[in-house]
Amino acid sequence: MMILPGSTLGMLGGGQLGRMFTIAARNMGYEVIVLDPDKDSPAGKLATNHICAAYDDATALNKLNQSCDAITTEFENIPAAILETLASSLPVRPGAKAVTITQDRIHEKSFLRDSGFPTAPFVVVRSEADLEGALTHVSVPAILKVSRFGYDGKGQYSVKSESDCQSGWQALGGNECVLEQRVKLDVEISVVLARSTSGEVVTFPVGENIHEDGILDVSIVPARVDDRLREEAITMATEIAIALDYIGVMAVEFFISDGKLLVNEIAPRPHNSGHYTLDATATSQFEQQVRALCGLPLGDTRLLSPVVMVNMLGDIWHGGNAPRWEKLLSHNNVMLHLYGKHEARPGRKMGHFNVLDRDVDSALKLARDIQKQLATP
Repeated sequence: MMILPGSTLGMLGGGQLGRMFTIAARNMGYEVIVLDPDKDSPAGKLATNHICAAYDDATALNKLNQSCDAITTEFENIPAAILETLASSLPVRPGAKAVTITQDRIHEKSFLRDSGFPTAPFVVVRSEADLEGALTHVSVPAILKVSRFGYDGKGQYSVKSESDCQSGWQALGGNECVLEQRVKLDVEISVVLARSTSGEVVTFPVGENIHEDGILDVSIVPARVDDRLREEAITMATEIAIALDYIGVMAVEFFISDGKLLVNEIAPRPHNSGHYTLDATATSQFEQQVRALCGLPLGDTRLLSPVVMVNMLGDIWHGGNAPRWEKLLSHNNVMLHLYGKHEARPGRKMGHFNVLDRDVDSALKLARDIQKQLATP
């Protein structure tokens, strides 16, 4: 059954992804209620109503449940039990099963391996005792990644020797981890897709991603990889969504190593590397999220123009002062998106901009030029 405009949609999480979902939903005629504990929540500022409470607050969850026709999330760390409780009385997409797998690296890596999808070699580390002999299964250099709540390079520790394993385990608080072998990296790519309630899957154009200090810096679309790898990535991402019985928008990140695809991780939500879709595809990933949540036919994902997306971090707010936006807005093919965050901090994602041009090389050159100008006080 379709959930039509005029209905109320619930969003668990009020950051920038929730904000861009809220904009898309309200443009389509839906009301949006955001549940987020931050009184300055970027999404809460634009929602019909902001319930300012913890995600496990029973009164707040009951209010959300009573007020909404369907609920989704902007990040994967909502406890699965909460999603199951909400789903007992209204649609919650994606569902608890898929989120349970993708919110935990051990579950996710094990799911991928057991389902036959290629990953970098890894070993599960649940206790200090598991560290002994771990490097007999994984070669150095490697990286120790905390199983839960790691993002943007956080919760990771570089391992170059056995002693590094012990140091990393302690630095990560003795939490469950995955020890993953570093691979020779040709390039990183991602596939953002959507799967509907009917099982229809549509994919957005493949993006090529460049990271700095573990945080996505630039996405280039279309990715500068050969057609064979592009089609293999699309096929593999689609198969992963089907295996998860996933409904909603998700992203699959891949390493290309020695010309072969390896699945890095799955994001059960719209993804930073898909922000280019706000300006460069017929349907954005956030409208697609609304469509999947509401049981609507999925939108057209045609690429309208080559595009480069650039993340803007709080580092360029020198002394708390906003960047010189005229350096960016003087170009008629550059689109600015700010997230409404009240405090700029180093490493904090404050916004992004998209550069549309005749080809990706031209777009990338202008994007890098603007980056340099914005970085200058």
